[in-house]
Amino acid sequence: MIEAKRPYGQGDNSYQSAGGYDGIKQLVDDFYAAMDTLPEAAHIRAMHPDDLSTAADKLTRFLCGWLGGPRLFSEKYGPIAIPAFHRAFPIGPNERDAWLLCMKTAAAKQPFADDFKQYLLEQLYVPAERSRSLD
Repeated sequence: MIEAKRPYGQGDNSYQSAGGYDGIKQLVDDFYAAMDTLPEAAHIRAMHPDDLSTAADKLTRFLCGWLGGPRLFSEKYGPIAIPAFHRAFPIGPNERDAWLLCMKTAAAKQPFADDFKQYLLEQLYVPAERSRSLD
């Protein structure tokens, strides 16, 4: 008997569909490469330090747990407080959309299944929206 594939969002299926830690790290590396090069993202890139290594580590670790894998963020950095952390930055709809554009650009480069890419981008809207501090 062949086991049916669990839907994304159940167990660690999303984490596995993203290629585990290595796949998520590549997604994040491509995300920050997009942020460095897309003109639409220049204003959100300016909110980050020149050295993106800590930001990339935090996002990789967050996404691992968020996608149902190991809770690597809290192991290293403690509790996750997305809205509280981002409150210090002027984040409105334009910044949210620029962040999502960088993620869409990065996801397009990954060997993920097309339906997983769509699922991922739809789900990422939630934390992106929760990061907003402006209307």
